[in-house]
Amino acid sequence: MIAYLKGVLAVKQTNFVIVEAGGVGYQVGVSSQTLAELPAAGTELRLETYHHRTEADEKLFGFATSSEKYLFEKLITVKGVGPKVALGVLSGMSSSHLIDAISSHNIQALSAAPGIGKKTAERIVLELADKISDSPEAAAGGSSAASGGRAPAAISEAASALEALGYKRAAAEKVLQQVARDFKGQKPDVQELIKAGLRHLSS
Repeated sequence: MIAYLKGVLAVKQTNFVIVEAGGVGYQVGVSSQTLAELPAAGTELRLETYHHRTEADEKLFGFATSSEKYLFEKLITVKGVGPKVALGVLSGMSSSHLIDAISSHNIQALSAAPGIGKKTAERIVLELADKISDSPEAAAGGSSAASGGRAPAAISEAASALEALGYKRAAAEKVLQQVARDFKGQKPDVQELIKAGLRHLSS
């Protein structure tokens, strides 16, 4: 099992990258969310990976955050959701939006993702709604189960505000997840999250 790759980002394409590590070029499938977070080609990086194997093939998938990798692994356990569809879902919405959609049984939002129809969206909710609270993002404060009631929508709303100020969505969410840990069980409102996020992003 290949848990991560540490090397040079040799190639960036629409839905995959090639990472050169130890003289070998590894082709890694990625979502648009991860692609937006990666540095320029020729830069060193460390990318979390999932090694997917079947009888006929094996492929690597890469993730900029542990939350995205976790959600990918959960999604592919659902009948009818393979790696390609899971990447489409993760490309269509951020990790926090996906967690919020699953937790709130938002079938409409899930159905809008590429490759996901209403029946598959219902299956995702049915199979994952009660399992999603132990995700890395939830542990960071994005779930009511982990934070005494704060909804993932708070981080999502704060990220939208930071995005409107010109920051990349994925970068804003990553910082806000870190910021949420600093409150240590308290319930910051959206404005507090935005202010704390701005301090980190501008430092």
